[in-house]
Amino acid sequence: MTSARVDKQYDGNEAVGGDAPEEGYERGLGSRQVQMIAIGGAIGVGLFLGAGANIAKAGPSLILMYALAGVIIFFIMRALGELLLYRPVSGSFAEYSREFLGPFFGYFTGWTYWLMWVVTGMAELTAAAIYVNYWFPSIPQWVTALVFLVILFGVNLISVKLFGELEFWFSMVKVTALIGMIVIGLGVLTFGFSSAGDTAAVSNLWAFDGFFPKGIGSSLMTLQGVMFAYLAVELVGVTAGESEDPEKTLPKAINTLPWRIALFYVGALTVILCVVKWTEFAPGVSPFVEAFAQIGIPAGAAIVNFVVLTAALSSCNSGMYSTGRMLRNLAESGEAPKAFKKLSSTKTPAFGILVSVLFMGIGVILNYVVPEKAFGYVTSIATAAGIWTWLMILISHVLYRRAVDAGRLPASSFPAPGGAKCSYIAIAFLLFVTGIIAYDADARVCLYVMAGWAAALGIGWKVLKSRNPQIAERGTSQFQKVG
Repeated sequence: MTSARVDKQYDGNEAVGGDAPEEGYERGLGSRQVQMIAIGGAIGVGLFLGAGANIAKAGPSLILMYALAGVIIFFIMRALGELLLYRPVSGSFAEYSREFLGPFFGYFTGWTYWLMWVVTGMAELTAAAIYVNYWFPSIPQWVTALVFLVILFGVNLISVKLFGELEFWFSMVKVTALIGMIVIGLGVLTFGFSSAGDTAAVSNLWAFDGFFPKGIGSSLMTLQGVMFAYLAVELVGVTAGESEDPEKTLPKAINTLPWRIALFYVGALTVILCVVKWTEFAPGVSPFVEAFAQIGIPAGAAIVNFVVLTAALSSCNSGMYSTGRMLRNLAESGEAPKAFKKLSSTKTPAFGILVSVLFMGIGVILNYVVPEKAFGYVTSIATAAGIWTWLMILISHVLYRRAVDAGRLPASSFPAPGGAKCSYIAIAFLLFVTGIIAYDADARVCLYVMAGWAAALGIGWKVLKSRNPQIAERGTSQFQKVG
């Protein structure tokens, strides 16, 4: 798949930049599975657990922050969609960075996306351990995290078709539960049943110190946590190399993003904050669990706790899937050890998944050493790595559109609305969020980690070039005008 480009001449009439290269994977993900992976990928620990801390910081204005960030995420996904239909490949973000910005950026983006999913996996394991403590408070967090890590590793060695089926049902549980929560919350608001019925009201959104109870500045500071909640929406791009019909399934998955954000993020939080006043929520406690506990539905909180546990495990499972594919992409490009190129008998990159799981084990150690801070540490690092990935998607899209406008590359069959303008807006927003992270003393540590990560990757790149000078030159001649 290394820097694969269309070999035929572009005559101005082709709709797509070239066929996806044959990567050796099984194209076993059907439309139904890709759709649900896209829906479920955006529903994870950031919403179910992280929203509790953000509500405490911003109050009802958090709804607006999710809506604002959701618009930006849609811009990012439409930019990615245009690139995916130009050339659908597994490990797409690294491939596009490699093509449009140069080999070093492909190398850096691939490894950074791998880091993002490794630390996201740590966050999901931490969240899962917290959820289990709801039933079994005597079990240490690190023990639960380790057990889940081992189980999910076993799941990821299965064929991609079965992986897709498991993720379909994981996501179905999350989606069904969220819709159920919204319906029950609306019932409480409309008919006033349950112990929360007397106090549930739309006026809860502004009755307690206004819609911005801590000020607009405090609300904006939650954007880093909000962006973490949206990590994994781009996972649909990683599935491109294993989708049965990417030209049909990918646009459909991306175009349904606005209603998913409106329903599952903005809608669910709006209903919850109407049913329960925002002052009742606290960091470290799922607002969904707290809301059902206050509504007083028998076993309601336990059911929701099970659902959010499923969500965390699902997201971690997806993380293992994507890290193995990204390591193989890097190995195919000569930017990672050759051992990562091998596929198992079930056509899964088993060795890459194993190495990723070992690194995710650091999260188990964090749960042992600093269980109360583990979630905050890993989410900030994951957000910084995710922002880099999104920036690379957007910049690649801008450069791709320039090449199309100049006649150097064929147009995609799924162009982003507004062309590159929306990508520029999204780039500015992501840089603003990076500034917020730098301003926040607690979150700032992730930038130090990323600086160290960048230095390590820079050293690695020098070593790679010294061993294989052609690695820094590959692709230069391939991206010239061919029409």
